[in-house]
Amino acid sequence: MKCLRCESEMKFKIKEKIQLGEMGLLFGDLPHLLAGSLNVNIYVCPKYKKMEFFDAGSFEDEGNELPQKTCPSCGVRHDFDFPKCPSCGFDYYKK
Repeated sequence: MKCLRCESEMKFKIKEKIQLGEMGLLFGDLPHLLAGSLNVNIYVCPKYKKMEFFDAGSFEDEGNELPQKTCPSCGVRHDFDFPKCPSCGFDYYKK
């Protein structure tokens, strides 16, 4: 898995459970505990120290491959979560 910022290989850090929900005013921790948890894999960029969280279940099932999208400018297919096309630099968020 490559970093979206610098293209370096991200390092797997840990598989963690993140508690969902929030504490309620009336029932305290009960809504927090009933909401369950989410299993995530955490990856870290060695250069920028940025962390990326991925659903642990979906990556085990898919073989660690991200869905692809096609750049409307140059037609190159790449991972869906790139903010810019790695080939031509088309910015998906610029209007």
